[in-house]
Parts: sequence; structure tokens; C-alpha cells
Amino acid sequence: MNIALTGRKIELTESIKEYLNASLASMEKYNLDIISASVVISKQERHRGVSLEYTLNIAGSNTIVIKQKDDDLYAAADLATDRAQKALRRLNDKVNDHRNESLNEAKNEASSLDLSDAKERVEDEIVPLELDLYKPREVADVVEELKKSNKQFEIFLDISGKTRVLYKRSDGKFGLY
Repeated sequence: MNIALTGRKIELTESIKEYLNASLASMEKYNLDIISASVVISKQERHRGVSLEYTLNIAGSNTIVIKQKDDDLYAAADLATDRAQKALRRLNDKVNDHRNESLNEAKNEASSLDLSDAKERVEDEIVPLELDLYKPREVADVVEELKKSNKQFEIFLDISGKTRVLYKRSDGKFGLY
């Protein structure tokens, strides 16, 4: 990362330069390709404070610009560093969380799967069963089955071939559709 420190109407001492370099070095933990970082510190004549501006150029992304004003240079640097780290963290999360998988990676993953075992397991689990729903039944037989079970209703075909629903009512009797 190329670092440029500039002071406008203020002299940059070694301690200020070391502090700013340490602040910028803490931004490398987000594993983003920061091409260059520019820090411009200017003394405010009207407000008796300092203005600090971070400009971070990131490869493959927009430039991040952070402007911070404060009475104290170190406080302004801390606030600007926190804001820059927050922006870099958001960008890092966006890059890592929304990573699109390439077509080649998907093909390699699909080719490594053993589908024969999965096919055998699925075939073993499928058991054909003839449904009682399609066999014509007497209403009295269905009433007896419903009394014995915990079911609330039963759908069946009656002797004439009509689809019927026998259900338990709240008063203990049975209803028939």
C-alpha cells in the first residue's frame, strides 16, 4: 500500500506520521487490495481545529473518502480510522458473503459427488402401497374405523363410487359429506 501524508498549514512531526501509519496499517486486516492511502491534515483557521481526510483507493472497488473535523488531531485521526475501518468491514463482508461461484467450481463439485449410492438409498426407501382410498367401502365400516382411531375425518369412496367425507362432530356424533 502506498501511503501519502500531507499537512496543510500544519507541520507533520515524526510522532504524528508514526501514529497515522499505524492507523493505516490496522486497515490491512480486512484483506482488501488497498492500492494507496492518502491522508491530508489541514489546520482550520476559523474553527481552531484540524480537518483530516482519508482517501483509500481499493482495487476493483470505489474509492473510500472519509472526512473528519475535531479540535484535537489525534481524536480526529481516531474517529476517521474507525469510520474507515467500518467502511472496509462492510466492503469485506459484501465481497465475501456474496461471492458468486464460478461454473467450473460447480462442475468440479458435481463431478465429485457419488450419485449411485444416493440413487440406491432413494430406491430402497420407496415402498409401493395400494391406497384404501380407491376401494369402495360401506359407511358403517368407516364409522367403526373412525371410532377406533384418533383421526378427525376419513375420505373414502362409497359403494356407489362417490367420494365421501365422514367426520367427527364436537357433540360426539358423525357428519357425512
